[in-house]
Amino acid sequence: MSVPVYQAKAELFRTMGHPVRIRVLEVLQDGPSPVRDLLALIEVEPSNLSQQLAVLRRAGLVTSTREGSLVVYALSTTDVADLLAAARRILGAVLTDRDGLLAQLRSQGPQ
Repeated sequence: MSVPVYQAKAELFRTMGHPVRIRVLEVLQDGPSPVRDLLALIEVEPSNLSQQLAVLRRAGLVTSTREGSLVVYALSTTDVADLLAAARRILGAVLTDRDGLLAQLRSQGPQ
């Protein structure tokens, strides 16, 4: 028996519902990145990053390839970047400068 679409969507949003995972997806919008570069950009412990990358990989949101001794991650589809952009637009539309978040969203530009 297949899962209803609304349930699959809820699972997708649960998967994305972690700040480190969102940050990884934001960084990967600029193109594939080796784990060492992700670690430099995302201030978390290596084991935490590894765990979050595994969750994203299992969900099919990122892919990984080995290039020599490096493991390189990339978005699995440009639709992931489109979803992040839509989230940014929604936040911009519904927030009214709550603790400066709106100003921060605007100053960061598209991500």
